Amino acid sequence: MSDKKKGSRFDNLIDAARSRQQRDELPSIIDDDKNNGVKSKSTDPNYIRTTVYLPKQLHRRMKAAALSQDRQMSEIIAELVEQWLSKS
Repeated sequence: MSDKKKGSRFDNLIDAARSRQQRDELPSIIDDDKNNGVKSKSTDPNYIRTTVYLPKQLHRRMKAAALSQDRQMSEIIAELVEQWLSKS
C-alpha cells in the first residue's frame, strides 16, 4: 500500500511537470502566429541579450509605462541609448 502512495505521488509530480511544460510552450506557439513567422529578438542574430541593473521602483515604473504604451521595455531602452549616443 505504501508503494502505491509513493508511485502516485511521483506520478502527480510528473503530471505537474508536464502541465507546466505545456503551459510554458503555449505562448511561443501563440507568439509565432501573432508575429506571422517573424523571428523573435532571442533568435534574431541582429540582437544581443544584455543585462541591466535598475532600481526596483524604476523598473516597476518603466514596466507600467511600457505596458500603457503597448511597447517593449527593450524597445524603449534601445531608443534611449540611441538618443544618449547621438548627444555624445
